[in-house]
Amino acid sequence: MDTEVRSTERDRSPGPADQADEPEGRSRFAFLDRLPGGRITLSLLLCLVFSLLLNAFVAKPFQIPSGSMENGLRIGDRVLVNRLAYRFGAEPRRGDVIVFDGTGYFGNSDYVKRVVGVGGDRVVCCDKEGRIQVNGRSVDESAFLFPGDSASSVPFVVVVPKGTLFVLGDHRSRSSDSRDHLGSPGGGMIPLGAVVGRAQYVVWPWGRIGRVPDEEGAYARVPEGAHG
Repeated sequence: MDTEVRSTERDRSPGPADQADEPEGRSRFAFLDRLPGGRITLSLLLCLVFSLLLNAFVAKPFQIPSGSMENGLRIGDRVLVNRLAYRFGAEPRRGDVIVFDGTGYFGNSDYVKRVVGVGGDRVVCCDKEGRIQVNGRSVDESAFLFPGDSASSVPFVVVVPKGTLFVLGDHRSRSSDSRDHLGSPGGGMIPLGAVVGRAQYVVWPWGRIGRVPDEEGAYARVPEGAHG
């Protein structure tokens, strides 16, 4: 009698309840059957969303449009801009190469320049040896200034207001920068809120792949500004 019971339970055919469970298990991914391309399409869509989020919040590619930052950055170079560099309380420092939105200040475009003065700094051109001074300290720009260029062919004395930046191109004779906009709205200064991020890596062409030097060492002995 016991043997008959065990045999009956082992050979029992699936009932209505069992059959109802099968479609329910498959339905968790049933939408893939209706999506053209199935899993491949889903993977591509996820990659696209990830790329858009990366570009919007973390890193953004930027192509160098002019020779204003030669020789460090050349026309056609593609750089990766770190959008998180100045989040969470951090601010651009002297020597950083930044990308910023020049709308209302430089023009309706993004620009790449080097930070020379931060809020409170007094920037002067030039000392007796033709060097820029920041807060009374002469700065040796030979590591990044374009060979043969002077620090500036136009003399100036500016005090950088708090919350803004004074920026210059490394190829001074070919750069339209803060010097050229001293009489424009904002006085040639770039608001911190207009900064997109720090130019961190050259990612193209292959022969130029590498980190963009920040050259903070050139400003290491500059005292803190007491103006603005």
